[in-house]
Amino acid sequence: MTCPHRPGADADADRKAGAVPSTEDIVRDEGARLDFAREMSYGDYLHLDALLDAQHPLSPAHDEMLFIVQHQTSELWMKLLLHELRAAIANLARDELAASFKQLARVSKILEQLVHAWDVLATMTPPEYSALRPHLAQSSGFQSFQYRRIEFALGNKNAAMLKPHVHAPQRLAEVDAAWRAPSLYDEALRLLARRGFAIPADRLERDWTLRHEASAEVEAAWLAVYRDPKAHWDLYQLAEELTDLEDAFRLWRFRHVTTVERVIGFKRGTGGTGGVSYLRKMLDVVLFPEIWSVRTSL
Repeated sequence: MTCPHRPGADADADRKAGAVPSTEDIVRDEGARLDFAREMSYGDYLHLDALLDAQHPLSPAHDEMLFIVQHQTSELWMKLLLHELRAAIANLARDELAASFKQLARVSKILEQLVHAWDVLATMTPPEYSALRPHLAQSSGFQSFQYRRIEFALGNKNAAMLKPHVHAPQRLAEVDAAWRAPSLYDEALRLLARRGFAIPADRLERDWTLRHEASAEVEAAWLAVYRDPKAHWDLYQLAEELTDLEDAFRLWRFRHVTTVERVIGFKRGTGGTGGVSYLRKMLDVVLFPEIWSVRTSL
């Protein structure tokens, strides 16, 4: 008497014999769903049709696709960075430090991703960039409204940087709101004051559209935290999270400078800035000054 043949019997025999299963065998055995006529698929959830149809090179240059994808993916990372940064600022204001630490750590990791994005763009040589540059017209990363919101949220306030967004009222409103709101560091100083540290009143309620200026009293507060971390452990951890964040932000800026110099030298930027000269000046901007100066006093 012979056994009736059943689907998959040959595959079972092959596996017993030590044969490597095929992809088809694995998919069948795992019960993977293959029909999405009435179900939401991966592409549906991520709106991949719209996302992957958003690259429209304007030149015949092969390397323009790299240029577009690198900048679009950076903007996506910045969108996530803003999502986490806004939440971290809100949690600091509510004294929910544990949640803010997780979000600030994630911001630092996102900045690491943005640093490595320059590695890919740096594979573009000067002649390759020159072939597509005329097609960029006056467009430039200098005009990124998300980057501006990040800078403002980190405290680098500058009213002049609202002007590139005047032509887009919705984006201008978003950048303006970030310009007028307390920064991450402003909320950190408010937290120090709530914990009893002598933070000057003019650092707690002020014109938030202005950059924070270094203060001896603020440095003294951070010095007390660093000299007795056990007594102020969460504030000590906050200070180190801020240090990590600015460290990563500086690396992002530095990698930007070196990539631009490698690709275009000292030509002026498409957005009208001095290019490398402008970017180098931005390297000197310090976001959380007392967090860095306190190290000299320890």
